[in-house]
Amino acid sequence: MAIVAATTLAIGADQTPQSQSGEIQLLLAHEFFADGRYQDALDAYQKALAAPAPADPRAARQGVIQSALRVAAFDLARVEADALVKSTPLDPAALSLSADALWASGLFDEAESRYKDALSGVPALARGHHGLARALAARSQLDEAMNEAQLALKLSPRDLEIHHTVGAIYERMHRYEEAAGAFGNYVNLLPNKDNSEKADWSRSEIKFLRSFGQRVPFEMDPTTVGDSWTVDFRLVNDKVVIRAKVNDGSFQDFVVDTGAENTIISKPTAQRLGVTPITYTLSAGVGDVGLRGLQLARMNSLELGTLKLRNVPCLIKDPPLRNLPVKEAESLSPLVLGFSMIIDYRTRKITFGKHLPEEPFDFELPLRLHRLATVRGMIDGKHPANFVVDTGGEVISISTATASALSALGRPSPDRKIALKVFGSSGWDRDAFLLPGVDLAFDAIKYTNFPVVVLNLNTPSALLGFQLGGIVGHRFLSKYRVGIDLEESVLRLKAI
Repeated sequence: MAIVAATTLAIGADQTPQSQSGEIQLLLAHEFFADGRYQDALDAYQKALAAPAPADPRAARQGVIQSALRVAAFDLARVEADALVKSTPLDPAALSLSADALWASGLFDEAESRYKDALSGVPALARGHHGLARALAARSQLDEAMNEAQLALKLSPRDLEIHHTVGAIYERMHRYEEAAGAFGNYVNLLPNKDNSEKADWSRSEIKFLRSFGQRVPFEMDPTTVGDSWTVDFRLVNDKVVIRAKVNDGSFQDFVVDTGAENTIISKPTAQRLGVTPITYTLSAGVGDVGLRGLQLARMNSLELGTLKLRNVPCLIKDPPLRNLPVKEAESLSPLVLGFSMIIDYRTRKITFGKHLPEEPFDFELPLRLHRLATVRGMIDGKHPANFVVDTGGEVISISTATASALSALGRPSPDRKIALKVFGSSGWDRDAFLLPGVDLAFDAIKYTNFPVVVLNLNTPSALLGFQLGGIVGHRFLSKYRVGIDLEESVLRLKAI
């Protein structure tokens, strides 16, 4: 019935006086949005906003922002959010929606500040508390984040995004049954036609989380919770490689990859060690495959040095990619396992634990962990962006979205693009190129007239829910003793 009604409105819009066309487009946009047809809603909201006599410009602009965020049109959401705040600078709802757009642009600090501004005007603003919950979770202050999220849920129990955030926080707390319940509430509130990647991911995650039953995820000997562990590593083609054991098998190589959200094993390894897939999920990385279906599974045990964890979630790379230049390697990240870490490229040792010892540093950068660990950088002195801290990466790169933003700010386009052959976790990035002459700053760390690799990070950004600005890999990190402290939410660097 909704589709028929929407079609009637669309036909009538072409035959309606201009004074009414904006109102009809706005009604049509609301129908599309409620039905989960977010791209159609975005188009209709934009038409309503551009109508000669818009019925409600504020509502149309809010709809543009909300729809743009749902379809990962992050730049558009940011532009319209700035216009919304300019038109109503003291409106808490506008400030909160603008903060959502800032968050989706990867500007986490600015978003947090604006959420607080919104709450100062209306302390009972659900979306403001939801934003603070995400900000606190990104600082790994999970108890405080959950308090904010539950308050937001109490104020707005049918806001599906709040349920999703509650689920994400519970999952980081390793409270899987509660996480599955929250994700279930999110899915139940979705429009019937919402087949987005986020919706598909949530449905798979519910099945996976509930498969644990009474098992404790990442279970370890409780007497060792305050301990730390140190293991040796090798550098192989600029990759940090350690030895680890799965399901009481023999020790084998794992790449330490802080740019990944999961422990990852290959299909042959899973079959050999009895790791059984539970469900499929969506993954995304660098490469032209874009979204990639992989299998979620649970390892009975994972051993790193003298540490033994039980019931460890993992991804199985099945189906595998074809025509690979190198074999897809097993990988893990202490961050995913819930540990802070120190990696010393001089001594070739990694130390990890719940608590890191205090030690001297030359630079300390704020760190945000919103699915991936990121730090803030400044490009060409005027464009802030988040960079994934990626021990599995090799170079310093920026996204195509960041490169486009630099062009909009006046950076001249190169006379010719220096094409590169880059292979990532989702295949070949055939659009990758080298951009010379870039100025980068990470607080007091400066790179002047520096060449960066430009990668297409649009698909992983869409799946993550925020625009990735770039990646700092081996070329950046290997000059330091690197401390990633989740407790303090900082990246510490000591030159070696």
